[in-house]
Amino acid sequence: MESLNLFLLIGTGLMFVGLLLGSLGSRIGVPSLLVFLLVGMAAGEDGLGGIQFDDFSLAYVVSNIALAVILLDGGLRTQLSTFRLALKPALTLATLGVAISAAMVGAFSTWLIGIDWRLGLLLGGIIGSTDAAAVFNVIKGAGVTINERVAATLEIESGLNDPMAIFITLMLVTVLVEPDVGFGWTMLLTLVQQFGLGIVMGLTLGALLSEILLRVRGNEGLHALLLCSGGAMVFALTNLAGGSGFLAIYLAGLVAGNRRGGTGDNVLRSMDSMAWLAQSGMFLMMGLLITPAELGNRLVDALLVAFFLMLIARPVSVWLSLIPFRFTWREKTFISWTGLRGAVPIVLAVFPLLAGVAQTRLLFDITLVVVLISLLAQGTSLRYMARKLKVSVPATTAPRQMLPLASTSNRYVIQFEVDAGAKAEGQRLSAITSQRITPLLIIRDKEFRNLAEDPTIQAGDLVTWLAPVGERDYLSDLCHKMSKDEKRFFGTFFVRGSVPVEQLVAVYGMEELDPLLHGLTVEAVFERHFGHNAVVGDTVRLGGMKLRARTVEQGRAILVGIKLPK
Repeated sequence: MESLNLFLLIGTGLMFVGLLLGSLGSRIGVPSLLVFLLVGMAAGEDGLGGIQFDDFSLAYVVSNIALAVILLDGGLRTQLSTFRLALKPALTLATLGVAISAAMVGAFSTWLIGIDWRLGLLLGGIIGSTDAAAVFNVIKGAGVTINERVAATLEIESGLNDPMAIFITLMLVTVLVEPDVGFGWTMLLTLVQQFGLGIVMGLTLGALLSEILLRVRGNEGLHALLLCSGGAMVFALTNLAGGSGFLAIYLAGLVAGNRRGGTGDNVLRSMDSMAWLAQSGMFLMMGLLITPAELGNRLVDALLVAFFLMLIARPVSVWLSLIPFRFTWREKTFISWTGLRGAVPIVLAVFPLLAGVAQTRLLFDITLVVVLISLLAQGTSLRYMARKLKVSVPATTAPRQMLPLASTSNRYVIQFEVDAGAKAEGQRLSAITSQRITPLLIIRDKEFRNLAEDPTIQAGDLVTWLAPVGERDYLSDLCHKMSKDEKRFFGTFFVRGSVPVEQLVAVYGMEELDPLLHGLTVEAVFERHFGHNAVVGDTVRLGGMKLRARTVEQGRAILVGIKLPK
């Protein structure tokens, strides 16, 4: 009993310290995952705790379960419109990008360390993919809002790129263990099987899971547990069938999070707690596996590999992969820099160790250094780089409550509290209501107001609307005073995307309008520049003005800010 209590005390103590330091570190831009890793190292055999832990099999099992929960949570939070926006570039990065990065790192490692080319390519495959846990965690905790095109590409890439990395790793492990095996059709079939079964089973079982959950919807905490256990079943079944469980559980989360009203905020909060538990436990265990004294043996080589990956291999793979897509040089540079490595490379580095491949402890140690440098250099600088490269947008004030309607996929019940000095204050309800938004109720001094009387909005009112998710920012602007950052970024004045361009010319006295723009609306102008893939923050210059997308729905600029020339 005493040993059990001691084990419980040590485990929960490490978790508590890691969570406490992680929450403090995120305030100054230090990724919480790095904190968990360092706490685990401090408790390890070379640290203050002196805990000896080298059970790679247990670490492999725990890490797979934790990654499954994290990917499920990421899929639940991905809007289907966002997925469509970034799917093609993310899929290209997850396949071609990983292959290019792995090949370049493999060639460099073979030359630098003097190892067999197959071992060098194996190292490239292990560290070639970005990590979902690191990307989701660092982007959420960066303290800035990354523009949707970039953030979605990074997140979806991290959710899709595991099959390619696993394929490269398993292929090289097989070749090293069985030298007579060649690179034939069997290898290619394995890759197709990983992606194909992962996609089919993820979408099919995700739809089945969402249907079951909709019919037994009850306590929201129980709903989150059902989601987790059902997602884990999807993960396990897909792996047993020979597909990519990681890809399947991400897609299952995507389906469950978007089908027939999606998932409520309270369920997502419960899932967030589970994801935090999963990633903190996983990185603490990874930290315990690290022996700093052994890392020093090839530290210089490991550092050179890490910097080559971050500064050369990742940028080259990103720029080549994104050639067909509409990304600015700033966005490509930011995506190149945010190729975060985390638990996935460490888990992949365990594969050859468990298979008994010679010299793979060297690859494992190099992988650990790459992960540490990635989290330390890329993770801590993400906020700075986002602002420097101008890929961040000011965050709007979140609603007090936002709940999806089960009967429709795009209508939400959204509640805001009206600030003093907001645009809505002093306005009649009918004056700020459009065809797309329907007021449901107004609460003032704990009493319901009669909407039929067309009441005047006052500061402190709790106003509840029924509206598409694309109107959330518009309602936020109505009910809250704009911050200085928002005014500086979007401008003080806003127009609907349906406004004809000629009206802007007449009102603001712009220089002569381009003949090609005659008869177009503001929304159509954005469509000419960005197709149906506009995101918040996209900018179009019109004469001496800047038009900046403020609210975007399904790639269309619904509300646009106007920045007049100084």
